[in-house]
Amino acid sequence: MRKDVYDYISSKSKLQQFIREQPIWYRTLTRDPTQLEKFELASLQYFKQTIPHKIEKFSNSVEMANVMLYMLQAMREQDS
Repeated sequence: MRKDVYDYISSKSKLQQFIREQPIWYRTLTRDPTQLEKFELASLQYFKQTIPHKIEKFSNSVEMANVMLYMLQAMREQDS
């Protein structure tokens, strides 16, 4: 693997973890270092760090808060 690609991966812990869990990328980057951008995108998808994943996570949190609020209101009405 080229030194600049190796140094870049070494500087980011998530990329290091991803390449350890998906060793095919080590071979891919060794053969074609221009695939670095695809490697980073694959890493973001693997760790669910893409914008759609973040929106989904936020949406789930809001939905959970709404359910808890609804339950709390139902409990208060029951006590009355």
